[in-house]
Amino acid sequence: MMEETSNATSLTDVKTLSVGDVVKAKVTKVEEKQALVDVGYKYDGLIPISELSGLHVEKVSDVVSVGDEFEVKVTKINDDKEELVVSKKALVVEKAWDELSQKMESGEIIEAPVKEVVKGGLVVDVGLRGFVPASMVERHFVEDFSSYVGNTLTLKVVEMDKEKNKVILSHKAVLEQEAQQQKQGVLENLQPGQVLDGTVQRLTDFGVFVDIGGVDGLVHVSELAWTRVDKPSDVVKEGDKVKVKILKVDKDNERISLSMKETQPGPWDVAGQQFKKGDVVTGTVKRLVSFGAFVELAPGIEGLVHISQMANRHVNAPSEVVKEGQEVQVKILDVIPSEQRISLSIRALEEDRTVEVERANRREQQSFQQENNQPLGVTLGDLFGDLKDKFK
Repeated sequence: MMEETSNATSLTDVKTLSVGDVVKAKVTKVEEKQALVDVGYKYDGLIPISELSGLHVEKVSDVVSVGDEFEVKVTKINDDKEELVVSKKALVVEKAWDELSQKMESGEIIEAPVKEVVKGGLVVDVGLRGFVPASMVERHFVEDFSSYVGNTLTLKVVEMDKEKNKVILSHKAVLEQEAQQQKQGVLENLQPGQVLDGTVQRLTDFGVFVDIGGVDGLVHVSELAWTRVDKPSDVVKEGDKVKVKILKVDKDNERISLSMKETQPGPWDVAGQQFKKGDVVTGTVKRLVSFGAFVELAPGIEGLVHISQMANRHVNAPSEVVKEGQEVQVKILDVIPSEQRISLSIRALEEDRTVEVERANRREQQSFQQENNQPLGVTLGDLFGDLKDKFK
């Protein structure tokens, strides 16, 4: 009677379980394809390897060890066969779906370890199998993903489909968000007139985009150099380190206008040393206006030949003397670099030449007279002196 009473008492301590119950389990044995757990029932429960994790499991021992404790969900009971099947995966996956759904809605950033590389991307553990497409891993192209295995990535949930057991995540979205935040911080501190170091990112027909610390600015083709630039590739290439000056910052539209030429000495900065009053130089007629002609003396430096300085005669229009594209010699009358002004003259050069010709003519005439008036050094007195004495 005492033995029967004892058995009856122990049976009353055994849990009553039903399919769907959630109970606490303790691992009692780890086998190759399953684990046995004590859930407080009259016999141990069994967790198949497929019910250990939301990801593929190679070995049970990779996931659990004897003595581990966690909650499981009852999926099958057969007392006649003493069969109790429970699932760790069911609870983990169910919880993961709820948490991921909330984080997708809020845009929260999560962390997850990379488990393996598969065709088209990476598999990550987010409580269930998460997939990061190759195009969503980085902001740049990655050829080999093998080095990612074992690393932890910051991710955003971008797509979920519970019926298809599909969770798509993106590391690229996190990087772009960080870049945008960095960009805003940089924009707030930028001011026109600042000179910064930058890196050429890409070239276009209309200019060059330069990274100045997390944000790109545009150097228009007209701001690449003081000389005329036909195409940006004539001046820089991708990856070049350059100095740029901020011309304008449009924070609302996130646009930054930059200049490379403003960081370099301009042609007028050295014009006072390069050109002096009285110099005779050669230039090219760039354009004609009613009051004269502009002549390019050096890249970026033009001087004006006023219509009154075009010839030693009255000129009605500059086109009577010169034409665009013509190469001419001019004399510098005045240089004022601070006003970016050089006064030139064609007439003064002609006058100088006339004076020089007259001087040369006079020298020749004087030389001729000397040769004819004093032949062999004999004077008229020397020739007729004796005759004058005879007639006295």
